[in-house]
Amino acid sequence: MTKIKDLHAKWMADKEYRKEYGALEEEFALAQAIIEARVKAGLTQEQLAERMATSQSAIARLESGRSIPSARTLTRFAKATGTILRISFESEKKASLLL
Repeated sequence: MTKIKDLHAKWMADKEYRKEYGALEEEFALAQAIIEARVKAGLTQEQLAERMATSQSAIARLESGRSIPSARTLTRFAKATGTILRISFESEKKASLLL
């Protein structure tokens, strides 16, 4: 059985795959940051949902990276996890160097 990480490494040799993978990087990075903040706060998805007055399934969707949450949702998330929300912009030139 082939492992996902091995397939990913093979596919990264394809320029088109790298481009599409890079396009999703921001969404994955946001999802990862959300998960890390919840874990560092010592909260389960259910506990976080209660603090945000939402459902556990809404938290699971937030952590899935399949959609981009609104600034309002991120503000509520930050308050519920005891963190500070910071949003920044970087030049496209700098971002393209990472691909």
